[in-house]
Amino acid sequence: MFTIDQINEIHDTLGKATTLPAYLNALKDIGVEQSVSFVTDGHTEHHGADGYVVSTPPAHERFTIAEVSDRTMLTAALEETDYVKMSKALADSGIEKWVFDTHALTITYLDKAGNALLEEDIK
Repeated sequence: MFTIDQINEIHDTLGKATTLPAYLNALKDIGVEQSVSFVTDGHTEHHGADGYVVSTPPAHERFTIAEVSDRTMLTAALEETDYVKMSKALADSGIEKWVFDTHALTITYLDKAGNALLEEDIK
C-alpha cells in the first residue's frame, strides 16, 4: 500500500492548481482512491482499498467551522493563493472538508452536515 512519503513526493512535484489532473492520477496510480482534507486543522486522510487509510499531521492552527455554510463565501475563498488563508476563508464559509476522488477526478467541498456545496471536475 501507499505511504505518506509517496504522497508527499507526489504533492511536492504535482500539488499545484495547474497540475491537479496529473496530481490526482499520480495518487490513483499508487492506490489512493480518495483524499479527504479537513479544514479545521489541515490534516488529510488518504483512503485506499479495503479500508486502508494514512493520515497527515495537522498543517495549520485550528479553525472553527461556521455553523451556516455560504456558497458565495466559498467561491471567494477558493481565490486565495495562500493555503492557510484559503483554509481560514473556507472555515468561515462553513466548509468542513474537501474530498479529492481520484477515479471520478473531482473535488467536492462539504459543509458540517455533509452537504456538497460545490463539486468541480478536474480534467
